[in-house]
Amino acid sequence: MAAEAAVRFDGKDRSARGDQARYRPPSKLWEQEATMVLTTARALTEEDPRWRAVAARDRRQDGAFVYAVRTTGVYCRPSCPARRAKPENVSFFAGPAQAALAGFRPCRRCAPDAGGVAETAAARVAQACRTLEAAADEPPGLAALAREAGLSASRFHRLFRSVTGVTPKAYADGLRAARLREVLGGRAGSVTEAIYDAGFGSSGRFYEAADRLLGMTPSQYRAGGAGAEIRYAVADCWLGSVLAAQSERGVCAILLGDAPEPLLAELRGRFPGAVLSEASEDFAAVTARVVALVERPSDGFDLPLDIRGTVFQQRVWAALAAVPAGETVSYAELARRTGAPQAVRAVAGACAANALAVAIPCHRVLRSDGGLSGYRWGADRKRALLDRERG
Repeated sequence: MAAEAAVRFDGKDRSARGDQARYRPPSKLWEQEATMVLTTARALTEEDPRWRAVAARDRRQDGAFVYAVRTTGVYCRPSCPARRAKPENVSFFAGPAQAALAGFRPCRRCAPDAGGVAETAAARVAQACRTLEAAADEPPGLAALAREAGLSASRFHRLFRSVTGVTPKAYADGLRAARLREVLGGRAGSVTEAIYDAGFGSSGRFYEAADRLLGMTPSQYRAGGAGAEIRYAVADCWLGSVLAAQSERGVCAILLGDAPEPLLAELRGRFPGAVLSEASEDFAAVTARVVALVERPSDGFDLPLDIRGTVFQQRVWAALAAVPAGETVSYAELARRTGAPQAVRAVAGACAANALAVAIPCHRVLRSDGGLSGYRWGADRKRALLDRERG
């Protein structure tokens, strides 16, 4: 009796008995079992409400749990922007400690073992701001700031702008401008000394930016705006009284109110050292254009504007100017369009600081629930302007 010899090679079972050879295919049972296990795991994960948070990258669930991916050995926040894992490979844990005990390591992209994403981002940007403030004379460049934050230059630039609404360079310019105003307004000495004290490396670079930073010459700013002539006129319109004011650079104020006297007082408060003069007949064309803008906002306004504000305020006002007549935008959406989705309160402050009614259409901004919210010149005027634009 010949003994049976069994040999396994190349994933196949072969057996020989005497002179007879017979092929026997491998068992498929293990494949069926594996498929059943994966299908069950996938179904269980997809039914878990935590998976829906992961699939939606829901930042609101950050801190509530973490999820781990068995094929990579990494655990992440629910909002991690990395490529989504297959549900059958995912496990959920109450927190980073539990995931680490199970042998998983933290994701380097979303850093689930650190503080919240928003808090971490804000801390990095805050540290960069402190660095820029401490080195106002020679602010570090983008590469140095990014290196300090532990990020690439492009990612740091996007992060800084999303949190502050301005670029690192614009922030540094704003610090320098603030320092310049402080130096010009608070000490004796020449303008040249003030230029170098404010951190400008040369007078040429300063004078190139002086008009943009100050809205007037350094000497005029030092004198409280003295010598800067502003002409104005007050006219009646369907919303009450409207004051139009123009500097050498363009229309610098369009104010709305119930009577001329409060509007003139507001203008004086905005330009305390300027020479305010009531315009003569040659200003009538400007006044008529301003009244026409208030009467028909959808027609637009093509006179040059003298827009004075911080870098961030000017970004908000530019985004406002892009909102068409008849449409509205929420403060949150305006913050997103400005590039600072987290700066909703600052955006609202910029809207309140606007001195060019209708020309910079802050009346087109509503609360997220569609409510009117505040308006510098009264909620009733805001409602009336919106009704006219929509009608």
